[in-house]
Amino acid sequence: MQLHYKIYGTGQPVLLIHGFGEDSTVWDKQTNFLKDKYKLIVPDLPGTGASPLLQKENATISDYAELIKQLLDEEKIEKVTMIGHSMGGYITLAFAEKYPEMLIAFGLVHSGAFADDEEKIATRRKGIKFIKDNGAEAFLKTSTPGLFYNPEKSKAGIAATIQKGKSSSADALVQYYEAMISRPDRTHVIKAFPKPILFIIGEHDKAVPFAQSMKQCHMPALAHIHILRNSAHMGMVEETEKMNEILGEFLQTVQLT
Repeated sequence: MQLHYKIYGTGQPVLLIHGFGEDSTVWDKQTNFLKDKYKLIVPDLPGTGASPLLQKENATISDYAELIKQLLDEEKIEKVTMIGHSMGGYITLAFAEKYPEMLIAFGLVHSGAFADDEEKIATRRKGIKFIKDNGAEAFLKTSTPGLFYNPEKSKAGIAATIQKGKSSSADALVQYYEAMISRPDRTHVIKAFPKPILFIIGEHDKAVPFAQSMKQCHMPALAHIHILRNSAHMGMVEETEKMNEILGEFLQTVQLT
C-alpha cells in the first residue's frame, strides 16, 4: 500500500482527503468531532506525511484517485462518503468519475470541478519555479497567509498550517501543481452524479473564487450548499465549529439514505 493512512472510530466509512501543502492532520478537529459516529479514513497523499512520493513521470490527479481506490480495496470498503479539501476535492472528483457506484455521497470543501484557466496555470507555474528555487518551506511561508480571510487574526492558524505543510517535500509540491495544471474539466461529473454533493464555500476564497464556486454548486441533482462568511480557503481552521456542524449534518443525512 503506497498511502499511509489512519482510521478513527467505527460505523459508516467516511474518507477525508487533504489538500495541497497540507497533510492528514489538517482534519484533526473534524476527526475529533466525527470519530464517535463514523469510521474515518484519513490518508496522507503521496509525498506528504508518512506517504512516499509517487514515482511516476507526469503524475495525474487520476493517479492519486487510483491510490485512494487501492486504499479502499485494502480495507475492503465497498461504499464510502468522500470529502476533499482543495486538491483533495479534485481527487474526489476524479474518483467519482471512475467509481461513482462506490460513493454514498461526496463533498467539495473549498474546491471545484472547473479546469484551471490560463491565469491560474500561470500562477501555478510561478509557484513551481519558486519551489524549485527556494524550497518547500519558503514557499509555504509565502503562500499560506493568502489562504486565510484575516491573516492578522489567524496567525496561530497560519503557523499551524505551515507546520503541517512541512511534511510535503518540494518534489511532491511540484508534482501536485503539475497534476492540477493538467487536470480536465469535470463539471460533467457533478452534473451526472445522482446522489448528494456537499459544497462548502469560503466567501473570501482567492484560491477557489466565490463566483466560480457559485457557478458550479447548482449543477448537481442534489446539492447541499454552505457558505462560510468569515473564511477564505481554510474553513476547517477559520470556522471550525461551523465546518464541523455542516459536515455532521451532511453525513447524518446521507448515511441514512
